[in-house]
Amino acid sequence: MSTSLHHRAIENLGTRIVAGELPTGHIMLAEQLEDELKVSRSVIREAVRVLQSLGLVETTKRVGIKVLPSSRWNPFDAQVIRWRLSGDGRGAQLRSLAELRSAVEPAAAELAALNAPARLRRELVDIAHDLRDAGHSGDVPRFLELDIAFHSVLLSGSGNEMFANLMGQVAETLTGRTVHGLMPDHPHEGALQWHVDLAEAVAAGDAPAARAASDRIMRRTMSRMSGTWTDQPRVFIPVRRD
Repeated sequence: MSTSLHHRAIENLGTRIVAGELPTGHIMLAEQLEDELKVSRSVIREAVRVLQSLGLVETTKRVGIKVLPSSRWNPFDAQVIRWRLSGDGRGAQLRSLAELRSAVEPAAAELAALNAPARLRRELVDIAHDLRDAGHSGDVPRFLELDIAFHSVLLSGSGNEMFANLMGQVAETLTGRTVHGLMPDHPHEGALQWHVDLAEAVAAGDAPAARAASDRIMRRTMSRMSGTWTDQPRVFIPVRRD
């Protein structure tokens, strides 16, 4: 029960902060949150600790719990991504993630073609063919599961641990696009084939072909999603000079 209450408190406060319902500079008191959320002080304390680790709040003695600006949030955390995708900032979050993926995934595909062990190469090909079948059949939950697996194996196969640690962010992106109705029941046939082309290029050790196929996938993704972020402002993080 305590774990459930802890999770609910984090979700409640995190969602409201990211949505702007609790704006930058807003001060919260632990005792007020106890009454509002009907939980114990220990649950509030742990929830605040998690939110503080994400850069959403800071605590100050004799002041309270202060909401921090978005420039302080951890943009790579899966929870922050999920909260942003569920709110008015969805388009800007999708743009940031799509641009990140466009920069990273073609490079990861090239590296996977050069470095991935045989087991991961075979797995990527198998997933790509299953993904195409799921797309043809319109099995959306299965397609999402396979799509996450495909891009996770690709990042892992690069042999670059920093690329591999973007699996969670990619999973949240693909899940968010599906949950919020931004994916068709039957994906574009060309995109399905490009996933197969990418997997087979990795399996064959053809680095230029792998990069090119990944680039085609990401360019189509950017083109298809661009309407969601029209006129969405960008976030410019202040440069620390100390």
